[in-house]
Amino acid sequence: MNEQAKQDRVRIFDTTLRDGEQAPGCSMTLREKLKVARALRDMRVDIIEAGFAAASPGDFESVREVANSIKGVTICSLARCHEGDIEKSARALEPAARKRIHVFVATSEIHRKFKLEMARDEIVRRAVEAVRLARQACDDVEFSPEDASRTEPEYLTEIVTAVVEAGATTVNIPDTVGYAMPEQFQALFEHLRDTVPGVENVVLSAHCHDDLGLSVANSLAAVVGGARQIECTVNGIGERAGNCSLEEVVMALKVRADYFGLDTGIETTGLYPASRLVSSVTGMHTPRNKAIVGQNAFAHEAGIHQHGMLKHAETYEIMRPESVGMHRSNLVLGKHSGRHAFRDRTRQLGFELSEDQLNRAFIEFKKLADRKKELFDADIEALIVHKDTAAMGPWRLRELRINTGGSTLAVAAVRLEHDSGEQRDEAAVGDGPIDATFKALERATEMSVELIHFDVRSVTTGEDAQGEATVTARWGDSSYRGRAVSTDIVEAGAKALLEVLNRALRAKARLDSGKAAKRGPRRRLGP
Repeated sequence: MNEQAKQDRVRIFDTTLRDGEQAPGCSMTLREKLKVARALRDMRVDIIEAGFAAASPGDFESVREVANSIKGVTICSLARCHEGDIEKSARALEPAARKRIHVFVATSEIHRKFKLEMARDEIVRRAVEAVRLARQACDDVEFSPEDASRTEPEYLTEIVTAVVEAGATTVNIPDTVGYAMPEQFQALFEHLRDTVPGVENVVLSAHCHDDLGLSVANSLAAVVGGARQIECTVNGIGERAGNCSLEEVVMALKVRADYFGLDTGIETTGLYPASRLVSSVTGMHTPRNKAIVGQNAFAHEAGIHQHGMLKHAETYEIMRPESVGMHRSNLVLGKHSGRHAFRDRTRQLGFELSEDQLNRAFIEFKKLADRKKELFDADIEALIVHKDTAAMGPWRLRELRINTGGSTLAVAAVRLEHDSGEQRDEAAVGDGPIDATFKALERATEMSVELIHFDVRSVTTGEDAQGEATVTARWGDSSYRGRAVSTDIVEAGAKALLEVLNRALRAKARLDSGKAAKRGPRRRLGP
């Protein structure tokens, strides 16, 4: 990329898989992370921060698998300014064709005093050593002074100057606690551009949190101040109030290109499908009034708005729903629709399915069409994003019967089928149909979990709308999340809990296998 193109382009650094996953309840399985990573690649983000390789063996494996499977995009791993962290990041990133190590250390006075208990010069020395070590393993190294927006400007200049001299190729300025005001944040970038020698040879980046609802505004202010990379997450998920929303900042730059004069290179038709995917795998539902990707983002209820829309769409729409991958058709397909029509619709919604995936999804679509009078885009989206986890055993729900009403206790009877072919029938009494069903499933699987959260929402509209159930439960020291959809909300809840129970059972099997391996073969006593 030539110098002029670099200045006219804002790189999109997506941290959904790292910072986004740190939000309570947003943890993802490796399979789910790969699905999200593919969506980000297809959307043409520049950098995917795949995780914090040193955080745990699971995080290391996730970073390594993303690095191995996702091509055509830079894969990044976060690391503290510790030798061990950097070495683990380097090893996890080995399969990536394009890789980046992202090192960070806190720099604000409050962090220096209460968290690090380190002097200024010691922090600078550690940052320089970390950047140099990372450069030995990787040509692309990013440095972040954590809590930069609350760091003294002159000290920020000192440490940024030192890491640029040490070989950092990107310097990220985080508003770690969402404290900055847009004008202040813009001025901070302008200050660095004026005071750091060689700053023109690196990319300045912004990483903003949304504690005061200003993450997108601050990120855009940083761009005006000279930033040419924005760190963000799909749907703005992340710790506390979240991060800068990828879809919002990308569309702000696109729609107001007249003001910013910059491009991101993002394929914006992938924004809505990516939003739906992340919402599904994390269980974090997108608010109806969410900018860009919410269900109401392009809805016009007021009569005066509708009149203007009929005259000319741009009277009340500054962008078209199709530009973000959202289609306006309501009734899309029915029970008599064929396989080709179904494939075309899934492609329009942003899903690329293999023949096997398409066949399985089409079978489920036909079953759903027999139960619903009208099928909407959201029905098809829910069917596709939930079908993979529903197919994972070892147990599957074959039959569910409920008896409830009045002042009587609810009774639930379930029939499960194991991968081995074994069938189990169990029944239980509960305070309601959900309680009775959950107890019957625990008896049938011989697995007990602690329910943390249960949520049901309507996928579409109408009396026969599908309900999407999300269940979060704890087994041992880990929490597991399950999701399912059905026109029967009790059935949706049952399938969601069964997914949790299956995940816990698989974790238990791995744990038991590991213990057996450590014990080794039993010694034989006597002849």
